[in-house]
Amino acid sequence: MDFRGELPVVGVVAAGGALGAAARYGASLAWPTPAGAFPWTTLAVNTAGCAAIGVLTVLLTEAATAPHPLLRPFLGTGILGGFTTFSAYALEAQRLLGAGDAGRGVAYLAGTVVAALGAVGAATLATRGALARGAR
Repeated sequence: MDFRGELPVVGVVAAGGALGAAARYGASLAWPTPAGAFPWTTLAVNTAGCAAIGVLTVLLTEAATAPHPLLRPFLGTGILGGFTTFSAYALEAQRLLGAGDAGRGVAYLAGTVVAALGAVGAATLATRGALARGAR
């Protein structure tokens, strides 16, 4: 693989990742999770990010016009990859479990997966429906 040929993709992923990570950090500042509390902010960020990736994927792969080739890496891998956070999810689950709060820890572990998959599925279906209504 010619790395120089991939520099534009690396650049847009890095720029998007910085924006997404800054937005995610901003959410944690706006809605901080107190020690020992349920991590609602991370759950909301990950769920919203998954919904956004559902919308984005449909718009970029099923819309009538082909998008710019750097749009998906910038928005999907960069912004949404930087916005959603598996590391904070894992750390917060470990903190709940480590504090002896097994019920909330397991609920958070399972609830995040269910919410994330539900969000991407619902957003995908809703976006497809909106595109189909617009095509009529």
